[in-house]
Formats: sequence, structure tokens, C-alpha cells
Amino acid sequence: MMSRKITVIPGDGIGPDIVKSALAILEKAGCEFEYEFVDAGLTALEKTGELLPQATLDAIANNGVTLKGPLTTPVGEGFTSINVSLRKRFGLYANLRPVKSFKGTQARYDNIDIITVRENTEGMYSGLGQKVSEDGSEAEAMSKITRAGAERIVRFAYDLARREGRKKVTAVHKANILKSTSGLFLKVAREIAEEYPDIESAEMIVDAACMRLVMNPEDFDVLVTTNLFGDILSDLCAGLVGGLGMAPGANIGKDCAIFEAVHGSAPDIAGKNLANPSSVILAAIQMLEYLEMPEPAERITRALADVIESGDRTTRDLGGSHGTTDFTDAVIERL
Repeated sequence: MMSRKITVIPGDGIGPDIVKSALAILEKAGCEFEYEFVDAGLTALEKTGELLPQATLDAIANNGVTLKGPLTTPVGEGFTSINVSLRKRFGLYANLRPVKSFKGTQARYDNIDIITVRENTEGMYSGLGQKVSEDGSEAEAMSKITRAGAERIVRFAYDLARREGRKKVTAVHKANILKSTSGLFLKVAREIAEEYPDIESAEMIVDAACMRLVMNPEDFDVLVTTNLFGDILSDLCAGLVGGLGMAPGANIGKDCAIFEAVHGSAPDIAGKNLANPSSVILAAIQMLEYLEMPEPAERITRALADVIESGDRTTRDLGGSHGTTDFTDAVIERL
């Protein structure tokens, strides 16, 4: 395989351990990547005084593809979310969160295969107009949706559905109440849907979608929605397959992509060899698919699925009693 340089951000807490696991699995699968390791989050803050050092930003820009562990943004200290900052800086407009059932996870469902496509740069997470009155009695923030942003994310969802042989795209909104912002998103979604007659199109109010996802998740295939709703829905979907430990995420822009574990840094178990590395392994699989390397992606997926189904050296959240390294070894042996 052709060598390619990948930026790696090990992250905070359990991040270094689970990223190490993913890299060992990629190596065993024959992926001859060159890695450039850089810091972000609390690790970077302690070393450089910055959450996102310039060297890290340069590496992300230069290499174009990044694999990232969980990062911690200090709470209540005036710091902007690192993930939001990265998405805005590199124009990572599409957040791609697939969830799929793995036998053996002890999840409530065993037939889930849903992709949430979330707009990543606009809406309530854009950070516009945030202010609190001097006496602390009022606070406000502004949500902004653009036609261009809505067109871009909806088209991304339909192109993804067509490319992967998906049958249905559901636009999730709150246009009955948020008639301006969500109304524009829904209007654009309807227009774009007409360009894809080969794919079934549906629309659903967000609260109804949450209820239906819990009651009848098999009704859904691809969800496309705005930033805040996508954040909530993608975590709900993760709960259908066993939690955030089984949910990867990709942030994709025109010239750059960041693949990540979507759960937190879990500092309480950091360095204890307890963490389930599946989320970042699945993110690495997403990365391989993005790089058009389907063969190792499929082999790693099969190996991971077999380990979980057989209960061979699985971690505690998967019903086992083993740690990160044993779980990783079990996957590697199958490769």
C-alpha cells in the first residue's frame, strides 16, 4: 500500500491508550502510514500554554487527514470548545456519525444501521451573539442557518446514501416552531430531495424523531439535520448500539478530515488499561474508507466484530473483564 502521512492527536485521559490500540491494529492490517504526532487539549495546555498550538494546526492542514483521541476543554475557564474550534478553522462542515449493531455488546437492539449526517459549523453551535446581561438575569445566543450551508450538508447526505446503496434519507427539523432557521433548512432539504428520485426522502420533527428512534429504529437509514439536533440525535443513536464506546465520528471538509472517538477522555480510568478502544478503532475504519482503502477497513471490521461477538478478552463495558491491551491483542490475532 502507498505510504501516506497521517496526523495523530493522542488526546487526553484514556486517549493515548486507545489511539495506541488503533495504530497497532492499522499496522497489523498492513496500512503503511507515516504518523506525525501532535498535542491538543489539556496535554498541549500543560506543555505550551495553548489548547491548540500552531504546530498542531499546521500538521492538520499539511497532512489533510487526522486521527484524534478524546480532548478535554477546561470547563468554566473561558476556553472555547476545541472540537468546535477545529471544525470552524478547517471548514469541517459535515459530521458523520454511523452506528451499527455488533453482536455481543448487550445493547437493546441487534439490527441497527443508521448514519447521522450533522451540519457542523452553523446553527446554535456557531457561537454567534452569545451574551449575558450584567446582572446575570438574561442570556441570549443566536442561531444562523444559511442556504449554502443547508444545501451543502443535505447534498452530502444524499451523495453518501447513493454511494453506499442506502435507501432513505430523513431530514430532521423543528420548522413548526423555528420557522426561520429550521424552516429554511427544511425548504432546502425538500428542494435537494427532488434531485435524488432514486432515494426515498422523509422529513420529521426532531422530538418525534427521538421517540421513533427509541421505539422503531429500524425505520431509519440516513438522518440529516442541523448542528444542535445532530449532536443530540447522534448520541441517542449511539445508545441504541451500546453507547459512545461503540460510536465513531468523522468531521469532513473540502480539503481536510478529522476522525475521532466521540466519547470523553474519562480521566478517572486514564492509565489503568481499562478503556474500550472500539470507538477510535471504528474511527480508523472510517478513515480507511475515506482514503478509499476498503480491504483493510473490511478486515478490521470483521476482526472487531468477531472479538465482541465471541466475548474474547472484551472490556468491562462489553460484558468482559479484560483491559485495553488484551482487547487489542484479540483483534490483532484475528488479522
